[in-house]
Amino acid sequence: MKLKTILTLAVLCFTLTSVTTAQQSDDHEAVRQAVLDYVEGIYEVQPDRIERSVSRELAKVGYWREKDGGTYSESRMSFEQLVEVAKNWNKKGRVDPKTALKEVVIYEIVDQTATVKLRAHWGIDYMHLAKKEGKWLIMNVLWQSPPPQDVK
Repeated sequence: MKLKTILTLAVLCFTLTSVTTAQQSDDHEAVRQAVLDYVEGIYEVQPDRIERSVSRELAKVGYWREKDGGTYSESRMSFEQLVEVAKNWNKKGRVDPKTALKEVVIYEIVDQTATVKLRAHWGIDYMHLAKKEGKWLIMNVLWQSPPPQDVK
């Protein structure tokens, strides 16, 4: 009887671990894809990718400065403004979408929220994502232009 109970518990633990691992893997890929939709939507002039990966309630705040230095300026952006950026920012080929910087680092994913860092041509974005109706959406972005030592 004890052996049967132990085997049953072992199978149950293995099954639960497999389900949890699969869900974590699915969430990891979905979070990564949301961030890629954001950056590639801008690089590839595809605003529809912004529309599917970013919440309409977006809060985006950034700090930028000219390449020659100076003080930082603050910039706030709504969802609608971000869609317009995606329509126009790379329209004239400012960067090559195939080679433009897009480094995604996922710091943490829990069942409902995630935190991610994106390094892109324009700088560094720190993002908060939320799982809404089963879909990962970017809710908040705090960004800055590249620090002086990174500017070329």
